[in-house]
Amino acid sequence: MRTGSIAVVGAVAASGLVAGTGDAGAVGDFYRPPARLSEAPGSVVRTQPTQLLLQIPGVRNQWPGTATRIMYTTTRQDGKPTAVTGAVVEPTAPWHGRGPRPTVVLAPGTVGQGDQCAGSKMLSLPMSIDPTKPSLGVNYSGLEMNLFLLNGVRVVLTDYVGMGTPGIHTYVNRLESGRAVLDAARAALKVAKAPKDAPVAFSGYSQGGGATASAAELASTYASDLNVKATYAGAPPADLSKVIGQIDGTFISGAIGYAINGLVARYPALDPILKKETSATGRRALKDVATQCIADTGLTHGFQRTDQWTRNGKSLSAVIKKYPRVQKMLDDQRIGRLKPNAPVLISTGVSDDVIPHGQVVQLYRDWKAQGADVRLDNDFTPPIFPGLVVNHALPMLAKMLPATSFILSELNS
Repeated sequence: MRTGSIAVVGAVAASGLVAGTGDAGAVGDFYRPPARLSEAPGSVVRTQPTQLLLQIPGVRNQWPGTATRIMYTTTRQDGKPTAVTGAVVEPTAPWHGRGPRPTVVLAPGTVGQGDQCAGSKMLSLPMSIDPTKPSLGVNYSGLEMNLFLLNGVRVVLTDYVGMGTPGIHTYVNRLESGRAVLDAARAALKVAKAPKDAPVAFSGYSQGGGATASAAELASTYASDLNVKATYAGAPPADLSKVIGQIDGTFISGAIGYAINGLVARYPALDPILKKETSATGRRALKDVATQCIADTGLTHGFQRTDQWTRNGKSLSAVIKKYPRVQKMLDDQRIGRLKPNAPVLISTGVSDDVIPHGQVVQLYRDWKAQGADVRLDNDFTPPIFPGLVVNHALPMLAKMLPATSFILSELNS
C-alpha cells in the first residue's frame, strides 16, 4: 500500500465529519445562470463560500477543508454551452504524495431529479427536508469526500446538468454526465489556482459510476488538456436497455422516470411516442418524479412496475422494442465504445438488484478489447431481499475503501 493509501483506514474513524445536506435556503440567486455563458467548457461563472457539517461560518481553515460552491460551464449533447453547479473543497490536510495536490471529481449516485436534491445545496447538515413538497434529500457523497480530504486531495462535487439549475436534470445522459465531470475538474483547477497539468481522477458509483466511466472514455477527445490519472466506476449503468428491465419493480423503479424525462429533454421525437403509449398513471408518475429526490420517489412509486405506466399493459422494455428510434436513443447512451486514456477500476455486485452485473462485465470486456488499462472487482454478496436495493447499496460501501486506495495509489504513481 502506497503513502496516500495508508491514511484511508484512519479516515473511516473520522466519518463523523461527513458532509451532509441542508443549506439550500442561503444560496439566493446563485443557481440562476447569466443570460450569456462562455463558450469555453470548464469556465468558472461564479463562486460562493459555503460550510461543511459542524463548521462555524466565517472561520477560516476549519477541518476537513474549505468549501466553495461553484457554477461552471459545460457542453450539452447538442454542443451548446450550459451552466452546471457543484462544490470545490480545498483540504486542510497536506498532500504528501508526489507532485502538486491532486483533484478528484466525485460524481454522485442517484439523488433524484428535483433541483432541491443537488449535492452542492446539501453540504452543511445531514439531510434536507422540505415539508411543503414534501421532499427528503440526502447527500451520501460525504463519506467518500472525507476519505479524500483527509488524505490531502482536493475534491470537487458536480451536480450534473439541470440539477439545481434551470431545465430538467438529464439523468444518465452519457455525453452530458461525462462532460459535466470533466468540466468540473477544469473548473476546480481554476478555482484552486492549481497548475493546469495537476493530476485529476474521477470517482462515482451507480449513476456516478456511469458518469465517471463516460468521463474516462471522453477524456482524450473532449478534455485532452486534463492530466487524468485514474477513474473508479462503481456499478456503472453502461447499457440502459439492460438496466431498465432490472430496475423495474424495485424500490427505486421510479428512477426509470428520471431517465425518460431526461431523454425527452434531448430527443423531442420521444414526446409523441410517450403520449401515445403511456397511461394517465404513467404520465402522472413522470411528472411527479421530475421534482422529487430519490427517497420521495421510492416512497411514492416504489415497487411499481412499468406495465402500470403503459396503455397496453406491457412493460416499458417491451414498448421500447416496438420503436427503433427509441432503441437508438438508448443506444446513444451506451458506454464502452471509446478507450479510456488512464487506468480504470470497475466494480460490480454479482447479485446487484438494480444495475445488472452482466452489462458491467461487458463494459470491462469492451474496454479490454480496445487495450485499455482496466480491472474488474466483483462483489459476491448473496441476494438479500431482492428489490429493496440492498444488493446495490452494500457493494457500494464494501468497495469504497479499495476504490479510494486505488485512486490514491494512481495519483501518487
